[in-house]
Amino acid sequence: MINRRHFLTTVAVGTASAGVLAACGTGSSTSGQTGSAENPVTINYTWWGNDDRAERTRKAIALFEEKNPDIKVNGNFTDFAGYWQKRATEAAGGGLPDVMQWDLSYLRDYGQRNQLLDLGTVNINTDAFEKSLLPSGQIKGKTYGIPTSTNAFAVYYDPAKLASLGIAEPDGSWTYKEFNEFLTEVGTKSNGAIFGGTDYTGVWWMFNIWLRQNNIQAFTEDGKLGFTKDDLKKWWNLTADLRGTGAIVSEERVTQLAPKSPFGSNVTATEVTWDNFMAGYLADSGAKELKLAPVPSDDPDNLGLFLKPSMLMVASAKTKFKDAAARFIDFMVNDPEVGQIFKTSRGVPASKTQRDGTTFEGTDKLVVDYEKSIEKYLKDAPEPPIVGFGTLEASFKRIASDLNYGKLDINGATDAWFKEAEDLIKQNA
Repeated sequence: MINRRHFLTTVAVGTASAGVLAACGTGSSTSGQTGSAENPVTINYTWWGNDDRAERTRKAIALFEEKNPDIKVNGNFTDFAGYWQKRATEAAGGGLPDVMQWDLSYLRDYGQRNQLLDLGTVNINTDAFEKSLLPSGQIKGKTYGIPTSTNAFAVYYDPAKLASLGIAEPDGSWTYKEFNEFLTEVGTKSNGAIFGGTDYTGVWWMFNIWLRQNNIQAFTEDGKLGFTKDDLKKWWNLTADLRGTGAIVSEERVTQLAPKSPFGSNVTATEVTWDNFMAGYLADSGAKELKLAPVPSDDPDNLGLFLKPSMLMVASAKTKFKDAAARFIDFMVNDPEVGQIFKTSRGVPASKTQRDGTTFEGTDKLVVDYEKSIEKYLKDAPEPPIVGFGTLEASFKRIASDLNYGKLDINGATDAWFKEAEDLIKQNA
């Protein structure tokens, strides 16, 4: 899986002042005011990503400044892991940047602590957004995040690899048993040269989809776990017979290949992950073509799929420039020219205005077409996860990795994760 956490080290981009992330809300205007072309206010914007996203963001910022000469945007980015360390430090010191790219996993942590601006109090147009998507940026009736784009889970596969092994391409309808048999067939027919895939049970969001397929909530409204230990054991048992075989690549090999993914390294024929990683996978693997199929489900009428905000735009509750921040957010999520700059590199544009104003070809069209193909299966996006979810997601991956390594059995892994989860929930109650 392409991992946002393995991107470049911090690099500053943007206007002439880029490179120094100034203190939040520098400038002479009072709260909520903007400046003038002669005396623009400066807002700080930060995001995570790689050099490609930085270049696209630089172009979007330049376009915004051209259309809004009374506002300057000071841009800065870092890798995913470093990004949240910086935000935690800034939040503790009361100095979050004016506008930030955000991840759903961390929205409740900061929103519930009144560190993010209620965007319902400023002028941002959400008319062009699917109503089922907007709750993912809301907490207790207040809007803290506006989705820039959407992504959905999919099974990536390399048609050339399958053809070379004499394996038919999937038709997009398979049970977990059939999917496991498919992974096994790849490993067997390649004599171990290519693995079927990675251990998909180590991915939190795939587990979340499986829960939805079984009409089980991941979290309750009062912030508790909505599933049992038996549910998690069933999930981790799904690939028990595949571990240590040619069906799924070992965790040891995954670690050796990092920061590249096994799929991007041409070690596996499939990968289960978010659909907006297409361009990165093509670049890493050198494949001429990659395709997307829906995830497996034992209920053909319920694939458990949803559109998740691939990222959101938020503002600091302490910004001195609410109007400027709101104008920048509105521009980044709605402007059609911004859609043309980013295409699907952030995911499929969430705003219909931006989506309709964007031309999708080649790789981008594949992602857009996939999301259209699963429309009938889509259900409401989940609300922001519980406080501390980012930590729980990381521990899920780590403990599943220990399971794959053979360091823990399923009972031990389940007990270990539940203990961490329950301690964290108690701590944040």
